[in-house]
Amino acid sequence: VQLQASGGGSVQAGGSLRLSCAAFGRTFSRYVMGWFRQAPGKEREFVARISGSATSTYYADSVKGRFTISRDNAKNTVYLQMNSLKPEDTAVYFCAAGRGTAVVPGGYDYWGQGTLVTVSS
Repeated sequence: VQLQASGGGSVQAGGSLRLSCAAFGRTFSRYVMGWFRQAPGKEREFVARISGSATSTYYADSVKGRFTISRDNAKNTVYLQMNSLKPEDTAVYFCAAGRGTAVVPGGYDYWGQGTLVTVSS
């Protein structure tokens, strides 16, 4: 599976962005899809994941209630709607595909190239 993330940009605090991750492969719906982020000088951290059938989602406490993960299996795409953005959300955001329910990077097999989100105060 090849992944291509897009939708990053610069926004003021309180604003919104929607990230997209297009997957290229015929078995997209079999994968759990996750979003991670990495701020400068920090480790990559889990943001959200969604099951293959989109019936189950899970979020990091830091984004719960502000971010929403969704997917469209017909379009082989996963989304991350980010609302009420804060300066601490500034990071490179990565999408990833895996088989389990991991919240650590090692639990995912395929990664997109990352898209930069910058939130100014």
